[in-house]
Amino acid sequence: MGIEKDIQQPNFRNEFQKMGINLIYTANWLNEKIGQLLSQEDITQQQYNILRILRGSECPLSTLKIRERMLDKMSDTSRIVDRLIAKGLVEKSACIKDKRLVDIVLSKKGFQLLEKLDHLNDQIDSILKGVNEKEAIAVNQILDKIREETERK
Repeated sequence: MGIEKDIQQPNFRNEFQKMGINLIYTANWLNEKIGQLLSQEDITQQQYNILRILRGSECPLSTLKIRERMLDKMSDTSRIVDRLIAKGLVEKSACIKDKRLVDIVLSKKGFQLLEKLDHLNDQIDSILKGVNEKEAIAVNQILDKIREETERK
């Protein structure tokens, strides 16, 4: 089943247009699949991304630093962090180095949720089971090249 059938568009201007539309469509499709898995734990992909960023950090992070590392650069990081605080998954405190900033860290409950969510890695990988490692490397190289070439211009 190709993109033509999925979106019921048999013709594209050229292969570059088809590739761009296919990338957008596939990213949205993948987001939906992963979102369905995370929703079982009452967490959004953006919240999960922030929790993973905090778990991987050796020190507390400000919302500005979190935003730099997020996959979705358009997100309202402060609002998402506030929701995580309300759920008890992260904690905030005044930044010692800069009183204008707030430090964000994972709470014990946040660590526990991430440990529980670690089991999703196999399910997420299974979504992509039709691709072998060599193909995954090639796709990653192509996607990196697209972003790098566009940023240079």
